[in-house]
Parts: sequence; C-alpha cells; structure tokens
Amino acid sequence: MLSRKQKHILLKFFSMFSVVRGYNILIIVIAQYLASIYILAHDKPLRSVVLDLNLFMLVLASAATIAGGYIINNFYDSEKDLINRPIKSKLDKLVNQNTKLSFYFVLNFMAVIMASYVSFKAVVFFSIYIFGIWFYSHKLKKMPFIGNLTSAILTITPFFAIFMYYKNFETVIFVHAVFLFLLISMRELTKDLENIAGDFTQNYHTIPIVYGEKVSKKMLTVLSLLSLVPIYLLLFRFEIGYMYIYFYFSILLLLIFLIILWRSKSKLHYLIAHNILKFIIVIGVFGILLIDINLLLNRIL
Repeated sequence: MLSRKQKHILLKFFSMFSVVRGYNILIIVIAQYLASIYILAHDKPLRSVVLDLNLFMLVLASAATIAGGYIINNFYDSEKDLINRPIKSKLDKLVNQNTKLSFYFVLNFMAVIMASYVSFKAVVFFSIYIFGIWFYSHKLKKMPFIGNLTSAILTITPFFAIFMYYKNFETVIFVHAVFLFLLISMRELTKDLENIAGDFTQNYHTIPIVYGEKVSKKMLTVLSLLSLVPIYLLLFRFEIGYMYIYFYFSILLLLIFLIILWRSKSKLHYLIAHNILKFIIVIGVFGILLIDINLLLNRIL
C-alpha cells in the first residue's frame, strides 16, 4: 500500500512524463538507432554502431532537447490546452510552471554537455536546435504555413544530427526523409484542425482558422498525393527488402485517412485522422526492420 507521500511523488512523475511526452521520446530514440543500424551505417558492424559512445551521446542530447522542447511548448500552450486537451492539461498542471521551467533549463544544459563530448560542431548544432524550438513555441507556431513548416523541420532535425555524424549521402536516405517530412507536415495540419477551438480562442493564426477547414482538407489531399512519389521511388527504384509491405500498407491507411478527413465534422473525427497518421509514422519506425529481416541476426553472429 502506497503512502500519501509516495502517491504524490508518483503523480508528479506521471505529470512530468506527460509534459515531456516520454512515449514520443522513446519512439524517437528507437528510430534513431534503427535508422543508424539499417540505413545510415548499414555497412558497419552492429556492435560498433550500438556501442558507439558518440552516437549514444547524440541520441541522449536529442532526447533531452526534445523533452525540453515539449516543456516550453507546454508552457506557452497551457491556456490553449485547457480547451483542446482538458484531461491531459489537468495532469500536466500537477507540476507547477516554475518546476517545469527549471527542468527545461537543466535538460538543455545537459544536451549541450552531452553534445560537447562529440564535437564543437555538435554543440553549435544543438544550441541552434534549442533556440529554434524556443522560437517556434514562442512566435512561429501561431503563424500559418511558417508554423507548420518549422514544426515539421524541427521534428526531423534529430535524424539530421545522426545523418551528419555518419556522413552517408545515399539518395535512398533523402527519399525516406521526404516521405517522413510529408507525413509529419500532414500530421501537424491535421492537429490544427483537431485543435481549432483552442487555437481560435487563443488567437492562433493557423491554416484552418485563416483559410478555413475546406482549404486545409484540400492541402492535406495534395500532401497525401505527394507522399506517393517517395513511396513509388522506394518501391521501384531502391532495394528496401520486405519494407515494401509497410509502404503498401501506408497507401491503404492514407486512403482511409482521406475518407475520414473529408467526412470529418467534429474534433473526434479529426482526432481519428490524426491518430492514423501517427500510427503510420510509428509503424514506419519498426518497419525499418523489414529492410532485411535476417540482418540483425547475421550481424550479431
């Protein structure tokens, strides 16, 4: 039986875990390692990649920076989230704003320290990344187009850090990146549709508010069609092993997404459409394993 103090500590932990979206960070960490093993450093022995201390520090620095980004985003969006996510907002408020901000500065300091282990260029990279996240949360996210574009870029930036570390400039990597960028852009715009009530109340000039829901749906349709271009290239121009299963499944899910999108008339409908895109992104992380199912065992042996 937990004491009152233990329950209080546990609630605080879950509150902070909710603020930094620990589940998202875990997926990003897994994605960075799988991308390194199967795509960016596919020519290197598994052990040398997994036990690479520099890679470990870059992944930790990314995780700390992203966690800090979620905190500062939560800080600026606290009033909006009361409308858009009332239940999550109540959980998040169990940790006061001063504690969140203190943790934000600690995480960013840790990120820079970990980056300094790798190189001075890594320090500069993460310093710019930290500033970019703050500037987006403070100013850019309230602007149509610029906010969506910046958010998508900031989301894939941790992978760019790993990409620069391995200096692998194969074309297939750029095609994967374009597909991911399009999915994230679609997710951000769908999230704007989902959060239109809170955004309107807090005077956020998002695309759905400035141009309307119908224009937003047309833009999402265009982005969905554009995503077929990298899918086609990956299926028929590059060797991706059994990952073709993931891309055909993605086409099916995108079709379902569009059907739900054009029939959407409430927050719940947009939430379902948003979750479909999140699902495509998450299974894509583990879909990397399909590039060569035997690769992991072979490289271990």
